[in-house]
Amino acid sequence: MRIETATREFENWLSGCVPLVRSQLTLKHKHMAEDPVQFLRATFYRWAQVWPEVCPDLAKWPTVLAVGDLHIASFGTWRDAAGRLIWGVDDFDEAFPLPYANDLVRLGVSAILDATEGYIGVGIGNVCDVILDGYREGLAAGGQPFVLEENHKWLRRIALSRLDIPFDFWKKMDAMPAARNITPEVRGALESMLPAPGLAYRVTRRIAGDGSLGHPRFVAIVDWRGGRIAIEAKAAAPSACVWTKPGAGEKILYQDILSRAVRCPDPFVAVRHNWLLRRLAPDSSPIDIETMQGGHAQDRLLHAMSFEAANIHLGSPRAQKRILDDLKKRPAKWLRGAVKDMAKATMNDWKEWRKPYR
Repeated sequence: MRIETATREFENWLSGCVPLVRSQLTLKHKHMAEDPVQFLRATFYRWAQVWPEVCPDLAKWPTVLAVGDLHIASFGTWRDAAGRLIWGVDDFDEAFPLPYANDLVRLGVSAILDATEGYIGVGIGNVCDVILDGYREGLAAGGQPFVLEENHKWLRRIALSRLDIPFDFWKKMDAMPAARNITPEVRGALESMLPAPGLAYRVTRRIAGDGSLGHPRFVAIVDWRGGRIAIEAKAAAPSACVWTKPGAGEKILYQDILSRAVRCPDPFVAVRHNWLLRRLAPDSSPIDIETMQGGHAQDRLLHAMSFEAANIHLGSPRAQKRILDDLKKRPAKWLRGAVKDMAKATMNDWKEWRKPYR
């Protein structure tokens, strides 16, 4: 199946899951044509479709509740229930039972495609070695959340330097257009996350992300005790893996993976009535590997990313022993071959997709 056909069929399926904003799909299609990095991040449905064909052996490896759409921009910061700054995976829209290798290969492909665009200076061998080292270390340790208070001082320094300036953050919030015709379901979901009942609030529309373009997003902004709070509700759908596997079950697994992984959860993230709810704030920000100077710093962050992947996978029953035992059976360069093959498949799709936009 060609990428154009796959995209059309996937979007038809998705329209039965969420009330798609068609104008955003046009924007998404344009972004997909701009470079292979954006294409990868916007097309997990295609990855889910071709992954078993390109890597048939890996597709049979031990299964975990995986991130699915893992890539180097899947990580950010938040505050836990104790107010501590935490770093880790912050996007589980595509959570689904998959071979553990899926997340590692996709993380590697995202790094390699970034490198081909000149964003980070890495080679495929180095990327794969760093990813496997971090992943094995995370598994062997039984997992460890990234609490940026006492440990991981290097990551804390980077995280604090990347936080949004509050003035600029709220300026962007104020610039979002007012939402109209808000359904009782959306209002109920937003109000369930407000700090007190009966508060007056205004609702805006928000456009963000690549993979989620087309999903309606509403943001409630409320003044409360001397400051403002922003709560977002995004229409949630089952993983695109459900599209590739009819009859696999359509449960949204976002909450499941959050509750099972080794992590300090964000108390302001929840899924209610098929709406993903989260607080938007200046201290909930990504750390872009592209902005880090020097190969050592980039390697260190990539190592942390794969360690965090282990934190997620360890939420599956008996994952530690099953995966460590399985890794011992694998040839030394298995990840390099898989990353190379999936990067090639992604590039071929992107080159085909961009033709009408050139």
